[in-house]
Amino acid sequence: MTPRSRLSGRRLSGAVFRAALTAVGLAAALPVTAQVAAPVPDPGVPQVRGVPFVTNRNETGLPSPGDAYGDERSGVSAGWCDITERPLRLLEKVREAAPFYIPEELLRVGDVRKAPLEAVLEELEQTTGDRPPLLYTHGFYIAFEKGCRRATAFQENAGLSGQMLWFSWPSDGAVLNYTHDEADLYWSVHDLADTIGTMAARFGPGRVNVAGHSLGARGMALALYELAGRQTEVQLGQVALLAPDMDFDLLRRMLPRIRPIVAGLTVYVAERDWPLALSAQLHGYPRLGEAGNPVELLEGVEVIDLSALPVRSSSGHLYHIYNAEVGEDLAQLFNDGARAADRRNLAPLGENSWTLLPEN
Repeated sequence: MTPRSRLSGRRLSGAVFRAALTAVGLAAALPVTAQVAAPVPDPGVPQVRGVPFVTNRNETGLPSPGDAYGDERSGVSAGWCDITERPLRLLEKVREAAPFYIPEELLRVGDVRKAPLEAVLEELEQTTGDRPPLLYTHGFYIAFEKGCRRATAFQENAGLSGQMLWFSWPSDGAVLNYTHDEADLYWSVHDLADTIGTMAARFGPGRVNVAGHSLGARGMALALYELAGRQTEVQLGQVALLAPDMDFDLLRRMLPRIRPIVAGLTVYVAERDWPLALSAQLHGYPRLGEAGNPVELLEGVEVIDLSALPVRSSSGHLYHIYNAEVGEDLAQLFNDGARAADRRNLAPLGENSWTLLPEN
């Protein structure tokens, strides 16, 4: 069975796809159930954290920190996005009574401090210490403010605080602008490849890990492909493609150039990922992040199937943020460089695939 034959029916029309995207977008905006209740900070005392960033978005000049960068294309700039969490007394009783917590919904962008990329990388060297740095980029429907919050939540779920640099490309942050976001992602690939190359030169061979989520995973794969064509001698660490919104067969064709420059490539997939199901209908071909593809054809790639985990987001698309099991697996991958056969809670599925088991 070819990958395309798995799709039944005709492709979605533009109007139907936009309506479906709206439904998924509304669902994604609903509160999300996380793995466990987080510790309760002192009520009313802001808890500050955040991520360093590099972006090719336009500066807006608006006073609100969350609106510091817009959705237009621009030159590359960098800095730090400071995130503040102010616990609400109203939620304390809810937190005591229910086995869930909504971390992302309580995060706000407190400040955005622009700085030269050199200064950002210099501080990243200090905060990583002996640990490897990670360059991460986001997916579709992510404005700068939402991206700051999600990047912070991701690095904390995976135990990567102080190690991550977030690349923010000019997604519109509008659920109906998928094709516009695709165009901006393709435009951003050159800058993303430049950033990977700059980090590799600074941190040394095999030290820099990279990850991309959803549409950003497609951009990351394209950037690695471009970088491998430019610098055949470059050597990177681990690559993780999380819920990748890209053609399954496209990665197959790109692998011969990408594999020699990375220490390992891991793809995370799941069954109940509704944005990827819609994307498959739009494009007419299965998405790499969907479970059920013939992954044995991906030579040199390790595939982690998350379908056995509880779905803790309404879209099934944000497991890297809301599933502690995924965060733990990524920590072993990035910090220890451990292959799937050596990581905890993974059971073999096939010759190059494993299922991640829920925590007992």
